[in-house]
Amino acid sequence: MNNPATNGTHVTPERIMQTGLGFWGSKTLLAAVKLGVFTELGGNKKLSGKDIQSRLKLHDRGVYDFLDGLVAMGFLERTGLLETAAYSNTTETELFLDKNKPTYTGGILEMANDRLFRFWADLDEALITGKPQNELKTRGVSMFEELYADPERLKQFMQAMTGISTGNFIALAQKFDFSRYKTLVDIGGATGALSIHVANHQPHMHCTTMDLPPVAPIADETIAQFGVGDRVKTGVVDFFTDEFPKADVITMGMILHDWNLEQKRALLATAYDALPEGGALVVYEALIDDDRSQNAFGLLMSLNMLIETPGGFDYTGADCSKWMRDAGFKSTRVEHLVGPDSMVIGIK
Repeated sequence: MNNPATNGTHVTPERIMQTGLGFWGSKTLLAAVKLGVFTELGGNKKLSGKDIQSRLKLHDRGVYDFLDGLVAMGFLERTGLLETAAYSNTTETELFLDKNKPTYTGGILEMANDRLFRFWADLDEALITGKPQNELKTRGVSMFEELYADPERLKQFMQAMTGISTGNFIALAQKFDFSRYKTLVDIGGATGALSIHVANHQPHMHCTTMDLPPVAPIADETIAQFGVGDRVKTGVVDFFTDEFPKADVITMGMILHDWNLEQKRALLATAYDALPEGGALVVYEALIDDDRSQNAFGLLMSLNMLIETPGGFDYTGADCSKWMRDAGFKSTRVEHLVGPDSMVIGIK
């Protein structure tokens, strides 16, 4: 091991402190999304601190620390100072955090603010007990029971899943070779966004987005907004009790990680049975790298499954490929999508 005293390296605790106190910046951004700061500034508006305070009904104390903190973290731009300041969105927050834009991806941040932030406070307990720290702990109901019982929270969750996966949807629709296929079924399709993107990028494809009954109206609304109802339909499935509809391609995104190994294998087997010879199963997640040392997001997502589910966990591409081959798929491959996410493709 190199000795910092002899090689000129000056070791500081800066990175440790930044990570350990990272929740300060996280909660500041989450609060800004929740309160609607970026939406108020949407349309490239410039507003004074007093204007923002008035519109969002904020207390005098903390306003400028809050707004200037967002400037310092790179989420707002500013000219002037304090009472003479004018604040505006950055290019990034204008595009992705204005709720009035179709590119809004803040749904996952809204859910993080309303649910995950508090549950993650008990990660240490989860690591000791192996038990969820969400509604299952506090009220005796699972995350899914809680969400599906409240239409507004369900819609927020579905939009959150769409927001975090939009880049994957576009990449999958463009990168996967659909030329030899005609039909797609998306299991756990939420708002139907993947099917919509595939239909838009692959005009010959007919898609069905499948989920539980309360989700269908949300998906129907999204499909109508994009005007692809002629090639994208909704369907209902309970994927642990029902057979999957027959299709040339079956997709499952951010589904397998919710479940334990036995349930993961059962879902892969059900998909295998629904595919024709030569059909494809596409599973996409924040796949952990095979060396388990690079994709921090995938590893932390797996800890999120510890917080949220009784048995769920994230996994590597090699893991999923093995499970697919065990289910009967004759070939598998792993392809990167965007950011920390990749897809595993199994061919029957």
